Amino acid sequence: MDAEWEKRIAAAWATLDSYGEDGGAEFRAVIDGLAAELPDGDPVGLFERAGAFDSTGHSDRAVPLYQKALDRGLDGYRRQRTAVQLASSLRNVGRAEEGAALLTAELEKGPGELEDALRACLALCYASLGREREGLALVLEALAPHLPRYQRSMANYARALVADTPA
Repeated sequence: MDAEWEKRIAAAWATLDSYGEDGGAEFRAVIDGLAAELPDGDPVGLFERAGAFDSTGHSDRAVPLYQKALDRGLDGYRRQRTAVQLASSLRNVGRAEEGAALLTAELEKGPGELEDALRACLALCYASLGREREGLALVLEALAPHLPRYQRSMANYARALVADTPA
């Protein structure tokens, strides 16, 4: 895998919407072709294949590929992407508790580029589990630093949502 391959995979993903609703198999074939250029069982190839299934409505087929990618040592930015995407797929197939556990573990590893996305996906898992207040608190915590004003107030409201006390 090199910079040229990375450009080609990014270009392939940029065309996803051009395939239309019935073009999932065609799109997956493009991603499969690029993934096949990597060594057999490469975690990046597994991740890309999983993403192709996920993005074309097959979360059930994506889950095992995401899990293999993590098991085979996917790291860095793609590991965080995998955590977000796998947790979302787990939620889609009725396994939100597993998704929440995965995201919580990833967040405990420390800050990363996708921390807000991890929190947003965790909020969705919480909503699926009937824990909407905790989910809303996560979203407010993620949003607060990006606001031009009211960061402190929103952070306080987020804490109050899970503490069951008025802000």
